[in-house]
Amino acid sequence: MSPINSTATNISLLRIYAAPCIIVSSVVAWLFWLLAGEHHSVRPELLVSPMAALFTLTALVWLIMVVARNVAVIRGHASIGYFADFKSDIPADDRFERPARTFNNLMQVPALFYVICLLMLIVKEADNVQIVLAWAFVVLRCIHAIIYMAVNWVPYRFATWASSCIILGTLWFRFATVVGFG
Repeated sequence: MSPINSTATNISLLRIYAAPCIIVSSVVAWLFWLLAGEHHSVRPELLVSPMAALFTLTALVWLIMVVARNVAVIRGHASIGYFADFKSDIPADDRFERPARTFNNLMQVPALFYVICLLMLIVKEADNVQIVLAWAFVVLRCIHAIIYMAVNWVPYRFATWASSCIILGTLWFRFATVVGFG
C-alpha cells in the first residue's frame, strides 16, 4: 500500500502537493538564475564524471535489487513462482520490489541523459552551465532513487522526477539551440 493512500486519506491533494510544488518551483527558479549567469566554454570531457556517477547509481540500485529479491525469497517473503511470472503468489509487501522499480526507472529517462552527453562529447560543445545541469540531473536522480526505495512518498518522488525532467529538457534545448541553430 502506498503511503499516500494509508496516511493521507483525509488530507486534500492541495496540501499533499504543496511542498512538492515548492520543490519544483525552486528548481525552476534556480534554473532561471543559472541560465542568466555567465557562460563560458569548458572541456566536454567534464561530462564523463556525471555520466559515470549516474552509471554508478544504476549499478548500485541493480545490486540492491538482486540482494533484496534474493533475501525476500530466502526469508519467505516472496516465492520463486512470483518471480517467474510476477502474477502468481503476489506478496502483500512491495518493499523488496522497490529497488526493481527504481532500476526500471533508471532505464527510462536517464537514457536521454546519456544520449545528450554523448552528443555534446561528439561535437565537442559544452559550457559551464551544461556541466552544472548534468550534475543537477544526477543529484535529482539520486534523490529520486532514495525516495523511491526508502519511503516511496509519491508527491516527493514526483517532484524530484519532474525537476530532473525539466533539467534534462533544458540540457537538450540548450544543445539544440547552440548546435542545431547556432
